[in-house]
Amino acid sequence: MNIDKILKFFVPKDHSFFPLFESAAQNLVQASELLKELMASKGIEEHERINKAIKDLEHIGDVITDKTYEQLNKSFITPFDREDIHELTAHIDDVVDYINGISRRICLYKPKKIIPVYIEMAEIIYQGAKELETAIHCLKDPIANKEKIASSCAKVSALEHHADETYYIGISDLFDNEEDPKELLKNNKIIETLERCVDEEEDVADTLKAILVKMA
Repeated sequence: MNIDKILKFFVPKDHSFFPLFESAAQNLVQASELLKELMASKGIEEHERINKAIKDLEHIGDVITDKTYEQLNKSFITPFDREDIHELTAHIDDVVDYINGISRRICLYKPKKIIPVYIEMAEIIYQGAKELETAIHCLKDPIANKEKIASSCAKVSALEHHADETYYIGISDLFDNEEDPKELLKNNKIIETLERCVDEEEDVADTLKAILVKMA
């Protein structure tokens, strides 16, 4: 056992991180809700309006990330390993960045229509964000909430597998049915970014699982 772990038994832990974790998780859920709204909306003006709102949340996420890193730099004793705090914070921020990237691509590429796979993937991203929010809320007492955190992480992994299948079916349908080469390229890139966003959510879940293992 290293000296940092020994000290954690005797020195009060810095609990200022938990409000930051929860704020980041809530910000992620709000961004995913707006992504669903974007996929359900029509018209360039609506897309631009929602994209601006997502961009604002992406900026809020950056501020939360910076505050977490600042807190990490000045805290002597942390609630769990420093590298895990850094990784958890970075991965949450990455998911919001990908959501912003998806909405920006919709606005820039201007696909002729919002195809069904967009809507399905946006719903998966939202469900994953909700599960991560639940797991992160339980981090205040990870030992007592171990089963809840593990359950939410397992659900995120299942959603990632579902997203993989949705991605392959969506790509297959796209190449079977889209005859316009420009639309094919646009939609292909957007679908890839949606799938990568779900992968990033699983990275958050993997970090949470690592934290549980270390604290068991």
